[in-house]
Amino acid sequence: MARRSLIKGGLSAAALSVGALAAGSALAGCAPSSKSEEPLQFWQFYAPAPQQTGPLVQQSKWFMDAVDSWNKKNSQQVKPVFIPAYTNPANTRLATAFAANAGPDIFLLSPGDFLRYYNGDALLDLAPYMSQDAIDDFYPEALGTRKVGDGIYGLPMEIEPLALIYNQKSFEKAGLSEADVPKNWEQMLDVGEKLSTNSQAGLVLEVVPGYYQNFTFYPWLWQGKGDVVDPATQRPQLAEAPFQNALDLFGQSIKRGISPRTLPANGDLPVAFKAGYAAMWQSGIWQLAAFKQETPDLPYGIAPLPTPKGGEPRTILGGWAWVVNKHGRNPEAAAKFVVETMGSMSEESIKRVSDWCFGAKSDMSPRKSSEKLMAANGAFEESHMKIFKELILPTGRGEPRFPPVVYKTVSNALQAVQLAGASAASQADTAQQALEAYLANYRGAPLL
Repeated sequence: MARRSLIKGGLSAAALSVGALAAGSALAGCAPSSKSEEPLQFWQFYAPAPQQTGPLVQQSKWFMDAVDSWNKKNSQQVKPVFIPAYTNPANTRLATAFAANAGPDIFLLSPGDFLRYYNGDALLDLAPYMSQDAIDDFYPEALGTRKVGDGIYGLPMEIEPLALIYNQKSFEKAGLSEADVPKNWEQMLDVGEKLSTNSQAGLVLEVVPGYYQNFTFYPWLWQGKGDVVDPATQRPQLAEAPFQNALDLFGQSIKRGISPRTLPANGDLPVAFKAGYAAMWQSGIWQLAAFKQETPDLPYGIAPLPTPKGGEPRTILGGWAWVVNKHGRNPEAAAKFVVETMGSMSEESIKRVSDWCFGAKSDMSPRKSSEKLMAANGAFEESHMKIFKELILPTGRGEPRFPPVVYKTVSNALQAVQLAGASAASQADTAQQALEAYLANYRGAPLL
């Protein structure tokens, strides 16, 4: 299952209102707090698989095996609960479950929504359950946005960088070669125009508002040495040129007829490439597994995201983390399950993370030991994985964590410029003023 389909929509106004409430008061969890004999509920979007075809089957098996391994050795059982459309715009199930004292004991959480639950006092610190060796085994870029002070409030299961993926057949048909793969923004738009036809988009950038679109937008902002919020001063940076330029890039791609207003093939990149609906697409490492599964014989290429004039190579490192509800049925057992499964120095834990990133999926590992095991098993010998490992991953920065108001402010500006043709400068000024007012009274964990 593609990352895009999981987080494409963000959360609706109803869920945002829950998040706003959470920022000022504690989110509730499961009513029967403290130790309980009921199975711990683990909410996620992988298992048990509702379908018996495609990559989800293998991913579901990985989750079921992890849960079964724990259940065989412990009286406190864990029950995986598959949540369809986990963060679909119309699906506020997770946020409303917490508001109704019925939140899960364990759940998957992205950095984009981390502060909703941390600031709502819903997350358990996992550091007391981990060895220092295990903590040090996680890459800072993966663990950093799940930490507050010395506390660790989530264990990442993957690292997912973004890149420019291009359709080699489309390039050949347009008389272009590997030498024409763009390296800067101007080249990307020019090449995109040459590749655009009545049936083929030259360049696909995300258009659906939500956490995922923001996720794809941040690298373009960072390439110009800009930011949403300065991590050091905690002040918004949206009135500056890098934010305006990144907004304008998205707007120009639509105005010049290079990027479509709707996603080809409903966002299924391999299918779109095979059908000739798209030539270049900003997407992530998870697509490697999708190509292998859906279109194994289709030639495609991977390149770092093009940079603006005077900019620097940058990508974003996404990925989900396992987190524990501190008010759940048995938080101590839940923490031990998460740490034993994803965050211990046991051979089983190291191998499990490796098997997830190279086998169930096609990701980079958040752990040094698991990455070493992946390398020993030949993970980075495949040409596309090698490009991600050697050229793209080193330019990465962890996906930022922002409260819902900050996310929505950026999203509104991006949508207005990209799809409504608004001025990038005016939208940047409006967004800057909104964030200055909001952050003046913000109380919570630092924005990173």
